[in-house]
Amino acid sequence: MRKFATAVVAAGLFFGGMGVAAADSKPQLVMKTPGAKFDGSYQWQPESKIPSGLHVEGDLIDKAGDDGHNVYLRVKVEGYAWGRMNGVQKKTVKVNEVFSDGAVLKTKNVRLQVCRDRGSLRPDNCARERHIKRR
Repeated sequence: MRKFATAVVAAGLFFGGMGVAAADSKPQLVMKTPGAKFDGSYQWQPESKIPSGLHVEGDLIDKAGDDGHNVYLRVKVEGYAWGRMNGVQKKTVKVNEVFSDGAVLKTKNVRLQVCRDRGSLRPDNCARERHIKRR
């Protein structure tokens, strides 16, 4: 009887934890281009939190480490110019940033793009631009 009660409690904790994990899941954000990849997730922060922007976390990956080119993540918050977060050749860089407009309480639009920097003579390889809007 004691083993049965322990098994019931363990099962309850396991399934209860699965429900919490499912409720806390963030939308996945995967962008790829030849030689570069961003694999992560995003979540809009609540308006009560300052800055109230798009929280992005994940890995910026150099998929072609032997090509001698760097990778970067381009970010554009509405009303501002494109920003850039550089990666490192032959490595994976952790990204954990909040992108926001400091002039307003609630950022509504953010555009993201992952690219491989091929130098000044050739154009960069960039993934399709992702436009994320707050609902």
